[in-house]
Amino acid sequence: MKRPVLFLTAMAVIAAAPALAAPLPPRIAAAAADPARASDTATDARRHGPELMAFAQVKPGDKVLELIPGAGYFTRLFSRIVGPGGHVYAIWPKPYADEAAPDVKALQAASAKRPWTNVSVMVQPAAALTVPERVDVVFTSQNYHDYPDKFMGRIDPMVLNRAVFRALKPGGLYVIVDHAAQPGSGMRDTDTLHRIDPEIVKKQVLAAGFRFDGESRLLRNPADNHKLLVFNPAIRGKTDQFVFRFRKP
Repeated sequence: MKRPVLFLTAMAVIAAAPALAAPLPPRIAAAAADPARASDTATDARRHGPELMAFAQVKPGDKVLELIPGAGYFTRLFSRIVGPGGHVYAIWPKPYADEAAPDVKALQAASAKRPWTNVSVMVQPAAALTVPERVDVVFTSQNYHDYPDKFMGRIDPMVLNRAVFRALKPGGLYVIVDHAAQPGSGMRDTDTLHRIDPEIVKKQVLAAGFRFDGESRLLRNPADNHKLLVFNPAIRGKTDQFVFRFRKP
């Protein structure tokens, strides 16, 4: 029997509609709505911080190592989620801290006052990542690609990955967000376009002893051809980014 056109049209719309996003865990929804981070909420639609916190499986009481925290957007979310029973170690490699001194000083000043006193800001040698205690989550956004670059001392990313492995508790998670480079490019574009091939990242992290635990496509952008510098106004803030989660056995 021939179905009415209106029925077929409605079914096509339903089939094409994206799946509803899963609701945020209550602890993360509460942290995202905390008035202390009111200035960050306008950024949530672009950076998907609350959703990435859910992907990173952060919970109250966790110890988190955030590597190269920038202006502290994710730091503030981590702080409100882990609460007074948890802690956030915001760590800067010294070469990066030298380049981003205003961000470092601002985060240091903020962490001295409530409600951010569960954050410790630390500056360390780039090739000697350490943390005072083993942590539940290591998180870095848009910075993995920096390690092999000249200003960082051309550090083999395996040095970082092995240090992260040591820093995590058994079962702990390593979450990497970064700008995607062209497939097969390896580390070719890290110092020129500030991008890295997702597959070389996966290969390197697995070689350090981790297990691949999942991928989020929240920040993927198929319109990005991977050929532009990430700071180019035509693509800045809209780059194709991969989000990988690895687990320490």
